[in-house]
Order: sequence, then C-alpha cells, then structure tokens
Amino acid sequence: MFIVAEIGVNWDGDFEHVRIMIENAKKSGCDAVKFQAFDEKLVREHEEFSRLLKCTITADNVEQVNDLAKEIGIEWFCTPMYKEAVDFLDPFVKRYKIREMDGRVLLQNKMSPLIERVIETGKEIIISAQQSPKNSTYYQSPQIKWLYCVPKYPSEISDHDFTHIKDFDGFSNHCPHYLVPLSAAILGSKILEIHVTIDKIKNFVDNAVSYDFNELAELIKLCQIIGKDNQITSLVC
Repeated sequence: MFIVAEIGVNWDGDFEHVRIMIENAKKSGCDAVKFQAFDEKLVREHEEFSRLLKCTITADNVEQVNDLAKEIGIEWFCTPMYKEAVDFLDPFVKRYKIREMDGRVLLQNKMSPLIERVIETGKEIIISAQQSPKNSTYYQSPQIKWLYCVPKYPSEISDHDFTHIKDFDGFSNHCPHYLVPLSAAILGSKILEIHVTIDKIKNFVDNAVSYDFNELAELIKLCQIIGKDNQITSLVC
C-alpha cells in the first residue's frame, strides 16, 4: 500500500512546520508527502486568502521543499491547480495529483489545459473522483491512478458509498473517522491519501479533515495488519 501524507496548506508557510511534518510522516511509515500549488486567482474569494498564499508551492520555494524531502528521505509530490505550475514542479517530482474538481473533465471524456499539460510530462497522475471512472476513456490509461474521494470538508461516514470502490486504485480521505479509510484499505485500496496536521487544537486551515501524526501512525499500523498476507481483504473479496 502506498500511503501519502497530505500536508497541503497545513504547513502555514513555515518551513520549520514543513520539516516537522515531513519527519513525522517518515516516522509514521508514509511513502510520500504531498503539497499544493495554486495561484492568487484560485483562492481570491477564500476567507483565509492571505494565509493560503503563504502555503502554496511556487518557483521560489520548490527547491527548498525538494531539499528537505531529500534530506529526510521521503518522496514528495504536488497537486498543481494551474497549468504553469507544472513547469516549475516537473524537474522535482515523479508523479502528480489532480484534485477532484479538476479531474471531472476526464469523467466527461473532455480535456483541460491543466490535465493536458500534466499528461504531456509522461509521469504518473493520481486523480480524485467521486463517481466511478469506469466509463471514462482514460480509465485504462497506464499513466493514471484513480482515488475515490468525497469532496466534502469534513465528510461523514454516511457520505461514503463503497459500492464501486473496486473501480478505483485507492482512496483520498476527508473523514475524521478511522472507519472510512480502514474500510477502503480492507476493500483493497492500494493508495491512501490522508490529510495531516502537527496540532489539531490550533486553527490550521485543513484541520477539520486532518489526522495528527499519532493518529496517522495508528492508522498505518492497522493498514499494515490488513495488508499482511491479505488476511482481511481475502475475507471480503
């Protein structure tokens, strides 16, 4: 199982926070950490506008993030939300993540400048989707991995429908309850993406959908039990 700690915007533009979060993701057993790259236009209407702009990966800070990840010894990658971000990310990442909103065009068998640019890199693309991607012409693409995702912040257990989970490669979590990502793991997800925070009491922007690193470590232990010799997945398949 490939487990991704979604740092996202919870690092608050503070590189000491980034170091702590990457170190803890590594210690917890994660395979990678993930960030976001957005521009001013995409967050202009957000109430945390000024704060969010400090948390985006840019051409000015991408090398610093890359150096930290290399030093700590863990892969990092990013969700580009505008086409130009791919140009400064590409020398440093070996895969990309596309958020649920931007991936909807592929479910309609359409294309966008962002998706087209990411596909051109030839690198793996992980895409979140709420509906099954099985009818998309891109479903069989060896370049694309699909994650089931409920785009609600936070989501409740009842918001999730795992009826078509087998159509996906993994699961992107926005639910604070362990039961949801664990269910995805039990049902055979090969990729789990979990939002993380260094302090659930403080008001980091994505805390409502995030696990602290003690919770993350416990979740990963449970996932390792699930995956061991396929002893639990074999009971439900």
